[in-house]
Amino acid sequence: MAKIDEIYMSEALKEAIKAAEDDEVPVGCVIVHQGKIVARGRNQVERLKDPTAHAEMIAITSATNCLESKWLNKATAYVTIEPCSMCAGAFVLARVNRLVYGADDPKTGACGSLTNIANNKKLNHRIKIKKGVLAQECGVLLSEFFKKKR
Repeated sequence: MAKIDEIYMSEALKEAIKAAEDDEVPVGCVIVHQGKIVARGRNQVERLKDPTAHAEMIAITSATNCLESKWLNKATAYVTIEPCSMCAGAFVLARVNRLVYGADDPKTGACGSLTNIANNKKLNHRIKIKKGVLAQECGVLLSEFFKKKR
């Protein structure tokens, strides 16, 4: 499973690179269902002038449209950085089965760093989480982006 997780995380990284090329915070997401990528997303907050246009939100909408279902309970989401509270909440509402992410986000991460929405026992759904997949590559991409901004 580890090698497969790296392959799909590499696809999420491609989306993050595209976001950086568009001068967006470089976050990418792919959603996999039955061994196939059913959705891709990258941050588009600046382009769309929409604070909710995170990579994960775009990928969730795309995946539910592709699968014609509001539930993603047999899907795995791959995200280059730990999802924020909005995105972690959306993954819970969509009932994503598994979440794999790259770099931790100590400032806004909602899958264990700042809070843990994705695996909160009080909610009606909990997500299996694997963190740290290609963490260095994901983290460097973000660091380099913000260095250029300063």
